[in-house]
Amino acid sequence: MPLVLIIGAPAAGKMTVGAELARLTGYKLFHNHMTIEPFLDIFDWDSPSFARLRSETRRRVVEEAVVARLPGLIFTYVWALDAAEDREHLDELVAPAVEAGWQIDVVELLADQETRLAREGTPYRLEHKRTKRDVEWCRDHLLDMDARHRFASEPDEHLGPGRHLRFANSGDDPAATARAIVARLSLE
Repeated sequence: MPLVLIIGAPAAGKMTVGAELARLTGYKLFHNHMTIEPFLDIFDWDSPSFARLRSETRRRVVEEAVVARLPGLIFTYVWALDAAEDREHLDELVAPAVEAGWQIDVVELLADQETRLAREGTPYRLEHKRTKRDVEWCRDHLLDMDARHRFASEPDEHLGPGRHLRFANSGDDPAATARAIVARLSLE
């Protein structure tokens, strides 16, 4: 069974492309804000409780996807490639799928900063990510994250245990990107 990790910088289009990919494949979409929004209603972002619950829930969902024998799972993740703790966290999250022998592929979405800044505040994004409703703060945060971290891999860098594909995603057609992913990964 496949686990498709869609990674990229904030607002690279991970959730939107993931939703299209789920529609095309029948896989379930587990976007990263599904484990952010509910816990922020109770705990502060920087609290240990928030971090623990977010991580534990993500891992448990992957574990249960394996147990339930889902046809496939799509998981989105903002991966700061220069942060060792992000790699360790991701390895821990996907461990149940690796242990079960699932095919794990990394799909990296690349979008320029101007495009990503423009995406902050779009209706689809706000519908699924209520923490993004302070658009100016989100744009400032995106710029800060870009200044502090590396979100794009090097051309010869391989990420993850399976295939690693890179897709430019600065256009306005997430369905076309999802179709290209299906074709390149032979997910039909």
